[in-house]
Amino acid sequence: MTRDHLSINRDIWDADATNWVSLGERLWSLEESEWGCWGNPDGELKLLPPDMTGLDAIELGCGTGYVSGWMTRRGANVTAIDLSKEQLSTARRFAADHGTDIAFMEGNAEETGLPDASFDFAISEYGASIWCPPNKWLPEAWRLLRPGGRLVFLGNHPLSLICSPLDGSNCDWTLHRPYRDMWGADWTEVEYEPTGVCFNLTMSAWMELFAEIGFAVTKYQEVYAPDQAGGIRATIPAEWAKAYPVEQVWHLSKPQ
Repeated sequence: MTRDHLSINRDIWDADATNWVSLGERLWSLEESEWGCWGNPDGELKLLPPDMTGLDAIELGCGTGYVSGWMTRRGANVTAIDLSKEQLSTARRFAADHGTDIAFMEGNAEETGLPDASFDFAISEYGASIWCPPNKWLPEAWRLLRPGGRLVFLGNHPLSLICSPLDGSNCDWTLHRPYRDMWGADWTEVEYEPTGVCFNLTMSAWMELFAEIGFAVTKYQEVYAPDQAGGIRATIPAEWAKAYPVEQVWHLSKPQ
C-alpha cells in the first residue's frame, strides 16, 4: 500500500462527520455499552474492565468519542485522539453535554507524540484498528503502555473482507479476493459506497506481528450478528454475519 492513507481517511471522515452525529448521540446516552456494527452488548464481550478507577486510558481513533465516555463513567482518566477535526468537534460537544472530562487530541494514532509509558489501558473500536497499518499503530500503542498495560481492539474479521466484492457491493457467500498476503483494501474508488483505505491481516500475520512487538495475546473473540438481527449494516447482511464472524476482538497485554 503506497497511497497516503492518512490524508485520504482524514478527508473522508471530515466530510462524513455529520452522518455519524445521531449514532454518536445514541451511543453516548447508553446505560450499558455495546460494540461493533451490530451492537453486541458489553455483558457478552467485556471489552472494558468493569472498574477503571484511577486508570490512565487512551482511545486510538475516537470518532465521536462514545467509548471514551464509557471509560470515564467507569472511573478512568481518558485521552482520546483522532485525525478528523470534524469528528473531534462532535466528540467535544457530546463530552460537554454529558459533563465528561476527556483530553481530546487532533493527531495521528500511528505517531501520537505522547510520552512513553503513559497509559494503563488502550482501546480502538473501528479507529486505528482498521484505518491505520498494524505495523505502525501497534508499536505506538506498545510504546504508550506501561508494563502490564492492556490493549483491546475491535475491527473487521478477515472473512468479511475476502467475501466482499471488489466493486464495494454487499458481502456475500463467495470468496472474492485472496486471503494469502492480505493487507486490507482501498475503497476510495469502488462503485458502491466508497469510503477510505482500511487495513487487515491474515491470522498468522497478526500473531507474528504481536510476537515481534512483544504483545502477549490474552484473549481472542470472533463476533457474530445477534440472532434477532436483520437487514444490512456496513455492507454486511445480517444472515451472513450470523453464519460467519463479521468482527474480531484482540485482547493484548504488555508484559511486566
